[in-house]
Amino acid sequence: MSAHQIVTLPNLLTGYRFAVVPILLFCLYPEANTTVSLTAFALFLSAAFTDLADGYYARKQQSESVLGKLIDPLADKVLVASALIMLIPIGRVPAYVSFLILARELVITGLRGVAASAGIVIAASSLGKIKSVAQYTAICVLIFPLGVLPIPYLHEMGLAILYFSLILTIWSGFNYFHNFQKVFLTTANMK
Repeated sequence: MSAHQIVTLPNLLTGYRFAVVPILLFCLYPEANTTVSLTAFALFLSAAFTDLADGYYARKQQSESVLGKLIDPLADKVLVASALIMLIPIGRVPAYVSFLILARELVITGLRGVAASAGIVIAASSLGKIKSVAQYTAICVLIFPLGVLPIPYLHEMGLAILYFSLILTIWSGFNYFHNFQKVFLTTANMK
């Protein structure tokens, strides 16, 4: 793998998501003031936008790489996991919601690994992409500090979006499992 294949705009955008995580962890604490909370919000929002941008640029520039295919979903999961975990002690996300979302991500990552070892590629579905947008939206709203905007029930709206994303998360997880089973059985019957 050449340096040109590693240092591409999509991979740099993905790397940004990894770089944001430690700062986000530092900014999301219960006693954070408004400035720190707004910084966490801006960092998470900008990182979420890089998730949308890196795939677009990879396809547009025809610079999709094996490294990118590996680190892109990993960066998404690390970003979402760090925010969901840090929002628990602040009291903005119930622990069981974070657990269910993270458990699904681990199971699907394992399923993709099993599929890849069998030579099967399970592409991301449109349902999975909608799930990601819903998760990003919910987390952005939940990170945003109270009292900055005159929007009543802002965090309650964020929690409602998070519950919606939880439904999509579970649904898309079953969808991945169903697609894996279908492709795996078809591949096994062809051998």
